[in-house]
Amino acid sequence: MQLEPITSTNAPAAIGPYSQAIKAGNLLFCSGQIALDPKSMQMVGATAAEQAEQVLKNLAAVLKAAGASLAHVVKTTIFLASMDDFAVVNEVYGRHFGAHKPARATVAVKTLPKNGLVEIDCIAAL
Repeated sequence: MQLEPITSTNAPAAIGPYSQAIKAGNLLFCSGQIALDPKSMQMVGATAAEQAEQVLKNLAAVLKAAGASLAHVVKTTIFLASMDDFAVVNEVYGRHFGAHKPARATVAVKTLPKNGLVEIDCIAAL
């Protein structure tokens, strides 16, 4: 199977040795996105809700570079710095996904890159 790296200039460049996404057959594996502005590479938003907005914009940009959208997502994982932010992130997430409800896991972690409050990765079917 051929693996194809996917890159979008409308999403933050990788801050480590990884790809924004990898296409494998008809599946797309998107790396976790945090609330980095793609132009300045600075964190956006002081709250988990504000950061979740940027995270989902970044994820949508990576999906678009592969010819997909949030409607193609089959599974997400949400990483939160605090489960206290579950409800507000859930509200933002629900607005972006609309009626589409991919499988999902949400976990609390000790810290996230750049001291972010939210990170989301996904798998999409193309």
